[in-house]
Amino acid sequence: MSFNKYPTIKISPEQDNCVLGWEQICNRIKKSIAATDNQNKKVVIECYQGCNLEEIKSVISSYFSRDTIIDSSDYMKSEVDIRKMTQPDVTDDRVFGRITQLRIIDFFEVSKINTIKNKKLTNNTTFYIGIGASLLVDQPNLIIYADMARWEIQQRMRSNQVDNIGINDREESIEKQYKRAYFVDWRVCDELKKELLPKFDYILDTNNVNEPKLATGDAIRSALNQATKQPFSVVPYFDAGPWGGQWMKEKFDLDKNSKNFAWSFNCVPEENSLLIEFSNTNFEVPSINVVFYKPIELLGPSVYNEFGAEFPIRFDFLDTMGGGNLSLQVHPLKSYIKEQFGMDYTQDESYYMLDAGEDAFVYLGTNDGIDSSDMIDELKHSQVNGHIFDAEKYSTKWNAKKHDHFLIPAGTVHCSGKDCMVLEISATPYIFTFKLWDWGRLGMDGRPRPISIEHGEKVIQWDRTPDWTANNLINQFEEISSGEGWIEEKTGLHDLEFIETRRQWFDCKVSHNTNNTLNVLMLIDGEEAIIESPNHAFEPFIVNYAEAIIIPANVGEYSITPTDKNKKDKIAVIRAFVKS
Repeated sequence: MSFNKYPTIKISPEQDNCVLGWEQICNRIKKSIAATDNQNKKVVIECYQGCNLEEIKSVISSYFSRDTIIDSSDYMKSEVDIRKMTQPDVTDDRVFGRITQLRIIDFFEVSKINTIKNKKLTNNTTFYIGIGASLLVDQPNLIIYADMARWEIQQRMRSNQVDNIGINDREESIEKQYKRAYFVDWRVCDELKKELLPKFDYILDTNNVNEPKLATGDAIRSALNQATKQPFSVVPYFDAGPWGGQWMKEKFDLDKNSKNFAWSFNCVPEENSLLIEFSNTNFEVPSINVVFYKPIELLGPSVYNEFGAEFPIRFDFLDTMGGGNLSLQVHPLKSYIKEQFGMDYTQDESYYMLDAGEDAFVYLGTNDGIDSSDMIDELKHSQVNGHIFDAEKYSTKWNAKKHDHFLIPAGTVHCSGKDCMVLEISATPYIFTFKLWDWGRLGMDGRPRPISIEHGEKVIQWDRTPDWTANNLINQFEEISSGEGWIEEKTGLHDLEFIETRRQWFDCKVSHNTNNTLNVLMLIDGEEAIIESPNHAFEPFIVNYAEAIIIPANVGEYSITPTDKNKKDKIAVIRAFVKS
């Protein structure tokens, strides 16, 4: 089976302009500096949190030895003041914080910024380097943006390579670093990035420490614009977990030496990368850059009006085939996530069974006749004393088979059991999981995984009992339309959730229209299909089994056709979009 782990957006020939390695990068920068008119040259290298600032400064110092380097961190507030300022957003909770309303300027001493702006420069070039470096200078001659994908940042956190903004904390746990980054650092960096995206001269890709790359801003903006005119995929990533399985390892040809692969983010633009294909290399940028640069073209006006420059639909995999149960968990109600964490929408979701073992099951909803206080007391007792929590006593266990669809509106107790291969179709907030019981396991770091009963007990909807769950949340399939060789079904999600999903079985060319709103789809049965434009607006796009494909609102009409690789009568695609 084919599965493209490194999908790309091909750059237009006239923008094919990318250099590799620090020597070529610095030579390109020198030429650009020389082409400017000013006598006192000012170059900004603005950095996303997670970039290796020491490496960038060392390289610039080496290649531009006679020039001045100004480190933006020297103009920030003290670490003590930054910790105090961010504490209301970071909080003392082990997992959860609050989405910050701070901006990057809040991390700096304004008086220090004014001093450096008014400082008389010498005749050489001055480099302003670091997070927030663009705040230190008016009208720079050159702006270079050093970007970084969030997944790479997390890998660097695991190996103690990076600090949070203004904090010397690389020796702290990844748990603490990630929480601060998610709720504070990435938010302030993203707001600044939105301002700079339309105007930076170059972008620096340092995701691969051994092969830095530099591309022109025009080339990258051209690629981001191109992405909104065609189907595309972001780069999936895979990670192990205490409950992980073996299905993805085999199906996607992943590292055989890995103990397991528990999950994959294959359509979460906040976390994933986008690979831009130049003639000499693939250039990696965070896929969220497409959302920031062309939100209306990608999302459509109605989705943009509702969510702003955020990608609201998430596709990811949860693999327990040959593994163990997920945690018994619940997600916050919309009112709770807004009040407690500053998020405007919540983690509604669903489990679509891409595959399932003979004895596969899920927990979904609560049982009839239980006492809610007894359940909470037993959960807390198990957490404190290590006793086994009787999940089946309180949550209903349902058999699961391939192509079942379990809907999980916020507030519903749920858990995928072992031997399930889950395509999780959900809203984008992805860390707001209140674990209630985790079967007494340790995390991959050897520590007990965080349990959030104190949050969970406040949002559990106790009326989602077996009859209600069966009638509202399990296999709510409804035929919408059909024709010769095809049938389309509505499969959910629940009325409480803003995403709708449609499943289509077909053995012929079928036509679709984005109707000016974002579509995300996946081939869930069959080996391969081809997506085409009826008016040749984009090149034919091959989609393989289990790949998540983004269809921008701008695309409009498109068709999907099975290819000759399929060995069965019909293939199937599931498609998600925001309800109108």
